[in-house]
Amino acid sequence: MSIVLVINSGSSSFKYQLIDVDAGRSLAAGLVERIGQAEGRAVHVPAGASETERILPIADHTAGFQVMLDAFAERGPRLEEHPPVALGHRVVHGGARFFEPTIITPLVEINIDDLSALAPLHNPGALQGIRAAQETFPAVPHVAVFDTAFHQTLAPAAYTYAIDRELAELHRIRRYGFHGTSHKYVSEAAAAFLGRPLAGLRQIVFHLGNGASVTAIRDGRSVETSMGMTPLEGLVMGTRSGDIDPAVLFDLARRADMTIHDMDELLNTRSGLKGLAGVSDMRDVLHRADEGDEHAALAFDVYTHRLRSYAGAYIAQLGGVDVISFTAGVGENSARVRREAMATLAFAGVRVDDERNESPQRGIRRISADDSDVVVLVVPTDEELEIARQTLHEVQTVR
Repeated sequence: MSIVLVINSGSSSFKYQLIDVDAGRSLAAGLVERIGQAEGRAVHVPAGASETERILPIADHTAGFQVMLDAFAERGPRLEEHPPVALGHRVVHGGARFFEPTIITPLVEINIDDLSALAPLHNPGALQGIRAAQETFPAVPHVAVFDTAFHQTLAPAAYTYAIDRELAELHRIRRYGFHGTSHKYVSEAAAAFLGRPLAGLRQIVFHLGNGASVTAIRDGRSVETSMGMTPLEGLVMGTRSGDIDPAVLFDLARRADMTIHDMDELLNTRSGLKGLAGVSDMRDVLHRADEGDEHAALAFDVYTHRLRSYAGAYIAQLGGVDVISFTAGVGENSARVRREAMATLAFAGVRVDDERNESPQRGIRRISADDSDVVVLVVPTDEELEIARQTLHEVQTVR
C-alpha cells in the first residue's frame, strides 16, 4: 500500500486524513482544534467506525500531533501497520513561485513564510503545521501542495490587473486563483467518467461551497478563474461579497467612516448570502425563500445571476464548452442552484434533464439531457485524495 497522511493546518487547528492512494480510499480522518486553549478538541474517525471525541488541553501544534498519534494508536488504524510514506500539506498560497507539488526544504519554508503577505490568514498556520509535522514524522518526506498551483497556467492577459505596472510588480498584485486542487481533481474525474482525454476537452468547473469559484479549463489546464489575488473576488459566497465596484469602499470610508479593518470584515464575513439573507448556508436561504422571505429570495437570485454571468463569459473565453461540472457542498447537493445556473444556456447547447438533476443519487453522475450538446455533471470533489496523489507522485519522481 502507498499510504499518505494529508494535513490541512490553520493557526489554531488542523485536519488530517490517512489515505491509501493505490486504493483511492481514506483509512481514517480527524480534526484537532482549539489549539492553545484550555479545552482543546480532538476528533478521530477510522473508516467504517464511529467518531471519538476528546476534550483536553492542547498547547501547540506539536502537542496536537501527539494527540493525533494517540488516537491512531487507540482507535486505529495503527500507523505501525499502515506507515505513511510521505505527508502532504495543503498550503493555500504559492504565489507565482510554486506551480507544482514541492518537497518541503528550509528554503521552501522561507518562501511559504514570505508569501504570508499574500495570505496572512492561511500560510502562517500551514507553516506551523508543517514544522510540527516534521518534528513528529522526521523520517519521511513532506510535500507542499498549493491551492494556487493549478492556476499558474493562466496567460498574462488573464492574471494581470490593469493598474500601475510597477506598483503591481513590486507588491505581487495579480490574479492567482484558488481551489486549484479541487478544480484539477474534478476536471480529471469528469474526463475519466466520460472516457475522453483531457486534450481537446473544454471544461467549466463550478466549485460551490461556503467559498465558491469557477474555472475554465482547456486541455486540462486552467485558462481563467474567478478568484483573484485573494479568495474574495468572483462569485457570491457564503459570507464573501465576490465582485464589487472598488469605489464602494472609497465611498464607505468617506461617508460611513469605515476603516480598512471594517471594510475587510464587511466583505469577508458580513457579505454574500449572509449579508443579503442573514444566513450563509444555501439550505437555510432556500428554506427562508420558500417561506416568503424576500431578502432570501433576492439572495438566491443574486447568487445564481452571478453564476450565469460567469458561465457565459467562460464559454466565450473557451470558444464553446464540452463539459460543465458542479462540485462541493452546494454544487453537489442543490439541484435548484444547478438548474438556475444553467437556465439561460440553451444558446450554448446546454440542456439539463430535470429528473436526473433532482435525483438523490450520489457519486459522479450526468444531469444533462441525452440530446444536450454539452455534458453537465455532478462530480463529488476529493481534495484530500488529490493532495495525496500529488504528494506520492512528487516523492516517487524525486526518488
